[in-house]
Amino acid sequence: MNAKEFLGVELPIIQAPMAGVQDSDLTIAVSSAGGLGSLPCAMLELDMIDAELNTITENTDKSFNVNFFCHTPPIVNAERESRWRAELQPYFTEYHIDADSIPAGASREPFRTQVVDVLEKYKPKVVSFHFGLPERKLLTKIKSWGTKILASATTIEEARWLEAHGADGIIAQGLEAGGHRGMFLTKDLTTQVGTLSLLPQIIQNVSVPVVAAGGICNAQGVTAALSLGAIAVQVGTAYLLCSETKTSQLHRAAIKSQTANHTAITNIFSGRPARSIVNRAVKEIGPINTHASEFPLAATSITALRKEAESKKCSDFSPLWCGQNASGCKEVSASALTKELAAGL
Repeated sequence: MNAKEFLGVELPIIQAPMAGVQDSDLTIAVSSAGGLGSLPCAMLELDMIDAELNTITENTDKSFNVNFFCHTPPIVNAERESRWRAELQPYFTEYHIDADSIPAGASREPFRTQVVDVLEKYKPKVVSFHFGLPERKLLTKIKSWGTKILASATTIEEARWLEAHGADGIIAQGLEAGGHRGMFLTKDLTTQVGTLSLLPQIIQNVSVPVVAAGGICNAQGVTAALSLGAIAVQVGTAYLLCSETKTSQLHRAAIKSQTANHTAITNIFSGRPARSIVNRAVKEIGPINTHASEFPLAATSITALRKEAESKKCSDFSPLWCGQNASGCKEVSASALTKELAAGL
């Protein structure tokens, strides 16, 4: 099976869903160019998901992907939250922030029944998930539309679990990938391996199509992944500088500077491991801090610092999501980049 048969696309390029740095503009551009544009919905309210999907379907008749998180909503632990805020207190003092004024609560909702009701109006070609899968009855409803289910795996065990629980395809997310790790069966970071090691092992252990993700940012990387048996590649970092993204000027500056060569997996921005450019916060608070509140609660407190710092044109406390290979980042249109990634195929 190839990408056209499985995903309904001309080019075997999936644009990684990147919450916080994109909206439907990027999705439309990539899908219109022949790839599979993706819309990240983990941080969107239901009315915004509806509005964005309406915008996409009004501007392209091509296939697109809608992405969601499948985490278990945490219960606020006052003691753990207190430890996390104590860890951040020196920085609150520096920026004259009253920690008591910061609300406690989640900033990301997991996939749920109400979302399925919104999706049913549009019946997207692909729905993808991070951190596992939702309950079977929701998957059954989605699949009844002819929609394909993709989900991220960071280990062989996760890939097998996803196949057994209803995934139609697996995204093999290598260690190089920017943003959140899709890991969900373990918290042990020593289990995480690179894309070119993970990809063939997952292919050997599942019977569903596999997509390669992590560290792929040019046509040579795409060709290499396909030669190893992937039906498509998922690319995120390379799109960060495209004209259709909403990447902030501070984030863009970090990507274009030499600091993009230094990334780390850190839990300080959300409570879950994610790859970011190393900045002051990662160096001084992380990269892995055991006091960080459970995902996604850790984001609330550090976002207060981020806002104050960014108001002063400083990215010291910003989550500068970026993969290990930013060499393919270009200030071009997403359409041009998508076609360039597929050059020679």
